[in-house]
Amino acid sequence: MEFFKIRRDIPFMRYALPLNVISFVTFALAVFFLVTRGLHLSVEFTGGTVMEVAYTQAADLGQVRGTLEKLGYADVQVQNFGTSRDVLIRLPLQKGQTSAQQTDQVLGALKTANAEVQLRRTEFVGPQVGQELVSNGLKALGCVIVGIMIYLALRFEWKFAVAGVIANLHDVIIILGFFAFFQWEFSLAVLAAVLAVLGYSVNESVIIFDRIREAFRRYRKMNTQEIINHAITATISRTIITHACTLAMVLSMLLFGGQTLHYFALALTIGICFGIYSSVFVAAAIVMWLGVKREDLAKMSHKSNPDDPNAGAVV
Repeated sequence: MEFFKIRRDIPFMRYALPLNVISFVTFALAVFFLVTRGLHLSVEFTGGTVMEVAYTQAADLGQVRGTLEKLGYADVQVQNFGTSRDVLIRLPLQKGQTSAQQTDQVLGALKTANAEVQLRRTEFVGPQVGQELVSNGLKALGCVIVGIMIYLALRFEWKFAVAGVIANLHDVIIILGFFAFFQWEFSLAVLAAVLAVLGYSVNESVIIFDRIREAFRRYRKMNTQEIINHAITATISRTIITHACTLAMVLSMLLFGGQTLHYFALALTIGICFGIYSSVFVAAAIVMWLGVKREDLAKMSHKSNPDDPNAGAVV
């Protein structure tokens, strides 16, 4: 479906070099902040106390957060659990306090604000569990990247695989850089958002790569830069429709989803915006600079079906 069609190709690759210089600087700054500031990890990763409390009526999460902030818990996670009357609280570790002392202190403050609150359960999440989550999260991220690279190498050609992985790493590192710079809380939900952005970004890259391959076979007189410009221009209508719908949903979560979905939606918003940019100006530009040509795709087509005498023919 196309809402509009552009008759003349837009020279995207004319601006590839300056925009990629900006991308490199942004990427370098993200790495710098990750190294110097690090991520502000949530209780799932660092360990802490998990409390479940119950109210007789629908809980006022804002009031609960305000009560906890008075105790010095600025970034504590508070969310409904099951029903609107049940609240789950995740408390980070505090120096000089045991988990039992934390629970007694918080429950006392909550009872002062509302005497009818009841403690349902309390659990202590040790640092060892957090280390395992960090390790497993990094393994999941690595597996996704390797899988994407293998898929692109088999589906297209190794130059497309390299370009796609660099563009995806570009998006992931910049998301993490934002969280490191602003010290936003990095939780399991944010990790899930990062993995979702990887899939989302590679899908956009594959759409453009497929159109590049199609244009190479259809337009014999165009050079590589013209082919890439034509491929990107041909997908603009689809890109606008897809990303406008996706961003509308994600921004709705960001603005109206409350504190629980805030950082998850924020990571998705950053990732989607940079995913659009990287697919057009990073992945496509790297493919061009790696010197992809019509013959590369013809070889891949021949390898995919060596028994077909017409395989690999460029039309």
